[in-house]
Amino acid sequence: MKLTKQQVEHVAKLARLGLSEKEVEKFQIQLSGILDYVEQLNEVDTEGVEPTAQVTGLTNVTREDKVKTHVLAKPEKLIECSPMPIEKNQIKVKSVF
Repeated sequence: MKLTKQQVEHVAKLARLGLSEKEVEKFQIQLSGILDYVEQLNEVDTEGVEPTAQVTGLTNVTREDKVKTHVLAKPEKLIECSPMPIEKNQIKVKSVF
């Protein structure tokens, strides 16, 4: 399948890629080659083969979220650990602006 210059430019626009004239010609050849290779899949007999999206049988293992009601450390203790100066029960840091 031979892609036209306009088709390559359209794909580049959708992907928000700015291509030079030389790149358009290069990708026109490369993308056409890829599509020709993929076209070979149409020749494969897939009669009776079920479509699959995952072949290993693995599934996601998740755990139920549980809310912990106990507090690991009190805020006052955490503030005391700071090497930075403390003002009004807050850690004073350098201005970023």
